[in-house]
Amino acid sequence: MTVRTRFAPSPTGFLHIGGARTALYCWLESRRRGGEFILRIEDTDRERSTDAAVQAILDAMHWLDLDADEGPFYQTQRLARYKQVADELVAAGKAYYAYESKEEIEAMREAAMAKGEKPRYNGHYRDRNEPGFHEARREDPNRVIRFRNPSEGSVVFEDKVKGRIEWANSELDDLVIFRSDGWPTYNFAVVVDDIDMGITEVIRGDDHVNNTPRQINIYHALGAKVPEFAHLPMILDKEGKKLSKRTNSVSVMEYRADGFLPHAILNYLVRLGWSHGDQEIFSREEMIALFDIADVNKAASRFDTEKLAWLNQHYLKTDDPQSLAAEFEWHLQRAGIDASHGPAPVDVIVALRDRVHTLKEMAERAKIWYAPIAEWDDKAVTKHLKNDSAVAVLDAAKSLLAGCEWMPEPIHQVIEQVAAKLELGMGKIAQPLRVAMTGTQVSPSIEYTIYLAGRDEALKRIDAAIALARG
Repeated sequence: MTVRTRFAPSPTGFLHIGGARTALYCWLESRRRGGEFILRIEDTDRERSTDAAVQAILDAMHWLDLDADEGPFYQTQRLARYKQVADELVAAGKAYYAYESKEEIEAMREAAMAKGEKPRYNGHYRDRNEPGFHEARREDPNRVIRFRNPSEGSVVFEDKVKGRIEWANSELDDLVIFRSDGWPTYNFAVVVDDIDMGITEVIRGDDHVNNTPRQINIYHALGAKVPEFAHLPMILDKEGKKLSKRTNSVSVMEYRADGFLPHAILNYLVRLGWSHGDQEIFSREEMIALFDIADVNKAASRFDTEKLAWLNQHYLKTDDPQSLAAEFEWHLQRAGIDASHGPAPVDVIVALRDRVHTLKEMAERAKIWYAPIAEWDDKAVTKHLKNDSAVAVLDAAKSLLAGCEWMPEPIHQVIEQVAAKLELGMGKIAQPLRVAMTGTQVSPSIEYTIYLAGRDEALKRIDAAIALARG
């Protein structure tokens, strides 16, 4: 049998970082076992689901390169199928119509609690089958369909992460599977979907554990094979609390905006609950070969942004710069930089990747090469331009730079020649040139700083610095 996993987010907002981990684990499990990965959009919550949220999820999945083999499928396009299955259950005596108002349901729950019992539906309409009874109530605005849950026995399943789970049927009431507004409920629709789509492995957050016994009973009622289940523990923040926007970015695309690489995020997420020895860095191929959902830890994991930043910098340093160029250009545009007027983005990546943790930080630092110096650092000017040797250094460098091959290594040789000619240390040469190029005393290696400015712009900036030094 072909392994088929699915990721089924509700489009009520962005793709949460926890959802991204679930999607990754589903994708990896299917890939390792030569299976298929399906994307389903569970959009039956019409009050909260939006087209913008759907697109945000699709964009994030595509950016992470977790594109599905099938889908996206939309629950809102399957309404007729849900109604068909619900009607079949009613006809088979495995579901029934009920008519309580919201007020009656609330009173029922309060009465149960007053007796010290669990608040639950009391099955009032469970056995009302006298002739014409339901036909006469066809237009009742409170009419719903409830699943006839078994009243005895228990539901037992072996969770691939949590182990054996057993749930007494006496703890489960007859849940609504079709609401009075004509829409299916989550627990019903998800079972119909997973049966129709041939899902063999249901991998999802452990907030769904309580739903699983109800869903298994619906599988049995429909005579369908029950899939394997794996419920993933929560992701907590560094302090051990639930991830929230107060302490962390929680949206995948916020991490993109903050300058993180998609494969760095995936590498970090795969380790939030799973490990392979002490290995920290995984290629996509290694993740596929090594990952097994059965090896996921039962305990919650803690999200550490500092460790993600370290991992991101690793990829900035080791990836082919050309492979990072498109994503870097996206950040340049967000920073208001026109990449067509300045150095090639690949060259900037080479110059800055050892000095930054994110592409956003890189784009901010790159501004010096794409626009004129907006402001000179007074301390840098005083220390490195207002001295006896600065003008001589700048004059000599300008003369040699005007005719040298415009590459970092020849520019470095020019600087060495100026140092030898003026009998000054490299620092005395580099710092005046650094201030001339950037307006500050901090930049990458001086040869790259000059090279990225371009010959014409570099000579203009040296002239400006000379004027400032003499002024």
